Amino acid sequence: MATTKKTKKAQTPLDQRETFVSIQKNFADSSDMVEEKLRTLYELQKADVAIDKILSRRGLLPEEVSTLEAEVEVINGKIARLTELNSGLTLSINENKQKAVESEEAAARYRAQLNAISNSREYDSIEKEIENLDLEKQIADKFVGEAKMKIAENKATIEELNQKKEVRAEDLRIKKEELDNIAKTTAEEEKVLTAKRNALAEKLDERTMSAYERIRSSVHNHLAVVSVFNENACGGCFNTIIPQRLIDIASMKKLVICEHCGRIIVSPQMD
Repeated sequence: MATTKKTKKAQTPLDQRETFVSIQKNFADSSDMVEEKLRTLYELQKADVAIDKILSRRGLLPEEVSTLEAEVEVINGKIARLTELNSGLTLSINENKQKAVESEEAAARYRAQLNAISNSREYDSIEKEIENLDLEKQIADKFVGEAKMKIAENKATIEELNQKKEVRAEDLRIKKEELDNIAKTTAEEEKVLTAKRNALAEKLDERTMSAYERIRSSVHNHLAVVSVFNENACGGCFNTIIPQRLIDIASMKKLVICEHCGRIIVSPQMD
């Protein structure tokens, strides 16, 4: 007796640009499991709502902590650059001080030679050398004076930055402590919900999950799956649902997507 070999249906690659027609077709291809998939999606939505509520308790704290951490890092970078600049200026000061001393000593030696010189040409040459050495010393002394002023300015700026960093670091400590306390009180609940959420997500195919996440990210309250509101309206946008669609929703045998807001609508019986 010949046996008929079942061929496995090829699944097309997931395209992030797909419309919701694809998920409707995906449900239609497995009509015997539609109710189960709808229940899974609804339970997934409830788990995500519970997780969102936990995250909302943290408010803007995560962003505030990140902002303060970045600000402290920037301040530390400025302090490091100014400190490095002062180190370079200090080294240059020492070099110019040495240059000034050497120029002064060389000029003194040339001046000592002037009394023993009778040749006017040689005398003028040595005078020119002394003039150049005096100029070099003046330039070196000027650099030392300006560099010292710049170091003083940088030190004042560093002091201001350190004071600012101290304030920001204290703000950061308080915000982190507040965030940690909230995280500790919700950690176990969040862990349980996340495990439940992951288990539900594993029951759904990639295309369905992709559509679900896309809807969640596109609506303001992140509700991708809603039940019928007041017997005849979408629980997401509250627009009226036509009678035939209400019948389809109640049967739990078809995937119904709101034509107004794009959310998946399920029967209130799933509550």
